[in-house]
Amino acid sequence: MHDGDKLHRFTLDGSAVRGELVQLDESWQGLLARADYPLNLKRLLGEALAATALMAATLKMSGGGLTLQVSGGDGPVSLLVIQAKADGGLRGMAKWRDEVPEASLDKLFGAQAQMVMTIDPGEGQEQYQGVVELQGQGLADALQTYFIRSEQLPTRFWLCADEEGVAGLLLQRLAGADAEDESWQRAVHLAATVKPVELLQLPAVEVLHRLFHEEEVRLFEPQAQRFACSCSQQRSENMLRSLGLNELRQLLLQEPEVAITCEFCSARYAFDVVDVEALFSDGHEGDLSHH
Repeated sequence: MHDGDKLHRFTLDGSAVRGELVQLDESWQGLLARADYPLNLKRLLGEALAATALMAATLKMSGGGLTLQVSGGDGPVSLLVIQAKADGGLRGMAKWRDEVPEASLDKLFGAQAQMVMTIDPGEGQEQYQGVVELQGQGLADALQTYFIRSEQLPTRFWLCADEEGVAGLLLQRLAGADAEDESWQRAVHLAATVKPVELLQLPAVEVLHRLFHEEEVRLFEPQAQRFACSCSQQRSENMLRSLGLNELRQLLLQEPEVAITCEFCSARYAFDVVDVEALFSDGHEGDLSHH
């Protein structure tokens, strides 16, 4: 078995190639515990979780993170969102309607679906967003197309997911590398021999040795990954304050409490009439309410 939820960065010395390998068990189970996803959507969600963790780790961020979102279209899957934070925190969710068949990615989301990548470098820095039309048989294909179109950076993904865990391997040619350098094609050829069972079950060191035993692999300190949600009592209170006291009082005439449930982690924040009045006890409710 591998050594827990970790992301491993590596380089192939003497080549223009860097890579990452991620294996997630507990993080994956934390995400699955929040909703009863159909089997085929579960596999796609798992691949997206691994891919987003890999992509976030390619960025130089002190804070913030990366969000992968696929939405739009008229297919059975209407939305998929995964967020990976710079500190290794992961969360995600998907929405669907009807049955989710065994089908290609474009069929699952339907026509006019888009893939959106949002990079948040951290507090005080401007966000970057890339949007492309969703294309490809699978998520790895779609992401590879995204990197060529938006980043002009050859990047390859190998992604897999089952009920127990998810895993992924990323290779990326270094920016500014000679396009004629054969080390990139050689590394891709070797990586393409990886089997899902190897990625899911073997220790990262063993996987990399099997794939690149003829290369000089430099492996860096692994980064721990975990399921984590940024929802909180404070954020829920701020959301209610933005609605205003008058509107909340009207809602509480119809229901015993106002509740907010996080779509990512299913945490429920409930406020009764006493809680709501306390939120506005500073005397500024007139400034906060709107209709």
